Amino acid sequence: MELRHLRYFVAVAELGSISRAAQKLFIAQPPLSLQIKQLEEEVGAPLLIRYPRGVRLSPAGETFLAEAKDILLRADRAIRLAKQTGNAAGGVVRIGYVPTAGHTILPRLILLLRERRPECDIEVSEMTTAQQVQALRYHEIDVGLVRPPIEAGPVVAAAKLSDPFCLAIPKDHPLVGAASLDLKAAAQCVFVSVTRQRGPAYFDQTVGLCTDIGFDPNIRYESSTLYGVLELVGAGLGVALVPSSAVTLASDRLIFRVLKKPSRVGSLVLAQLKDDPNPLVGLLTELTEQVFNSLRDDLERLVVGLRQEK
Repeated sequence: MELRHLRYFVAVAELGSISRAAQKLFIAQPPLSLQIKQLEEEVGAPLLIRYPRGVRLSPAGETFLAEAKDILLRADRAIRLAKQTGNAAGGVVRIGYVPTAGHTILPRLILLLRERRPECDIEVSEMTTAQQVQALRYHEIDVGLVRPPIEAGPVVAAAKLSDPFCLAIPKDHPLVGAASLDLKAAAQCVFVSVTRQRGPAYFDQTVGLCTDIGFDPNIRYESSTLYGVLELVGAGLGVALVPSSAVTLASDRLIFRVLKKPSRVGSLVLAQLKDDPNPLVGLLTELTEQVFNSLRDDLERLVVGLRQEK
């Protein structure tokens, strides 16, 4: 059995058609059919149930598909690790990130990585925290910038940044008068939020900050990005609960206010598989800690400044 047999089978199984799989694989249909039959003979069980138009997996095929995908992922990972070990300046790294980290953390991290590994091939994917945890377990990404909580298991937090929530307010809003405020003061306000589909952990935390103190936020406007949320707030459409790191993206059309005794602590972590042997994962942990430390210093100065505003 060769890896190409597994790749052929996975293509047929996912497309539900030998002819469509042949087109995708750029091979003729008869040789592909023969390869699948030979694979079934070697396995000793039918993997596909064939119909006049298309195929579907047999019970044995469903079991075999999961294992075949795992083998292919591990084979790809082995090749990638070998390339990384043999190339001091290059390699391949795949980074997942939640939308709220895409403008504040990711650009700084990539710049540092480019300095240390100029020939490194960097792949980035925007995902929810849950999607990143799953992708880490299946070796589809190497590290992830996520917002806790993450389920206990093989995925661990390698670096952490405290990123407490604050309230973004239009510059001419009545709440601007206070340097810090009790979130209850915003109970009657219209809220702007990142859509839950794009950031469920972030969305649930912000809503939870409100429900914990007795009110449901009136979320009338949503955006798919943190930048979009800040733009809508700056346009005067409402207020928004955002991580403190968003202060680094601020325009002169809005103001940030620190929350008094928030019920939930916001944070951002670099997630990875425990004891991952990939040398670039160790490097990314080091570089992320540098980014977190730098941003932490920036946030401390900004938060102190906010509290001192009259």
